[in-house]
Amino acid sequence: MTYTETEITAELVRDLLRDQHPDLAARPVRLGARGWDNQLWRLGDDLAVRLPWATRDAGALLRKEHAWVPKLAPRLPLPVPVPQRLGEPSGLLPHPWIVTTWVPGTAADRAPATRGEAAADALAAFLTALHAPAPAGAPAGRGRGGPLADLDEQFEQGLASATELALVPDPAAVRAVWDDAVRAPVWSGPPLWLHGDLHSANILTADGTFCGVIDFGDLCTGDPACDLSAAWALLPDTAAVDRFHRAYRPAPDPATLRRARGWAVLRAFGGLLVGAAGLRGEPGGKATWGPPARTALRRLCRTAG
Repeated sequence: MTYTETEITAELVRDLLRDQHPDLAARPVRLGARGWDNQLWRLGDDLAVRLPWATRDAGALLRKEHAWVPKLAPRLPLPVPVPQRLGEPSGLLPHPWIVTTWVPGTAADRAPATRGEAAADALAAFLTALHAPAPAGAPAGRGRGGPLADLDEQFEQGLASATELALVPDPAAVRAVWDDAVRAPVWSGPPLWLHGDLHSANILTADGTFCGVIDFGDLCTGDPACDLSAAWALLPDTAAVDRFHRAYRPAPDPATLRRARGWAVLRAFGGLLVGAAGLRGEPGGKATWGPPARTALRRLCRTAG
């Protein structure tokens, strides 16, 4: 999974800072987390360094965050990591990297939201603020935010893999949700800003509700259903999911909710497979991704049709 041959250590982070941002080099450095694309190193109490380590396009995604997130952050009601500095490829690390603000909290895959009404309102307020029409030149999604019919092969592969591992109790019910989503009218509004990867490891909690949103590497534009899909996995009960749909503005029409269910199925497959890999101890696997994905499928199949 790792494509860089450079071992990322606290010493390397300090060397990178001395080389390109020496005014930050004296701050304490400690490991924060190893994510899917990047490693996160704490830099003092209020900053963090994100460095690519495991996917080929991670550096390009960091450049995108550096370019766009500072423009979006001021209007968002939840804290997000705002890029402060850009590090260029060098002999120390042949990939770009960034310094961002640090957002406190615990990822929801490890500390799920428990206060349903507060979490629903916080998620709805965040996505209502984010989902504004995007300007010309804003990044398009890599399959995210577009028509679900274009992702039918991805659905088939995900369903086959998850079924083979006995992770989907009722494949026919899951397929019914997907087929209904694909038949729904496509998004006809302007391309809206999307987080693009709003799963349980990318939203933070504190005191039972959401307190921050992280990892904007898949920031893109398109159909808001892509992000609205997160409710089925992130919220603690069905009543909170319903409250989220009522609180989000403008209220999603039935076609948008049908498409959102389809996006939620795709995200659930990803969570199931990454979670299973984590239970097997495989590189890149995260066992904590499985439970939210199972919850989402259960809810989606219960409300199909």
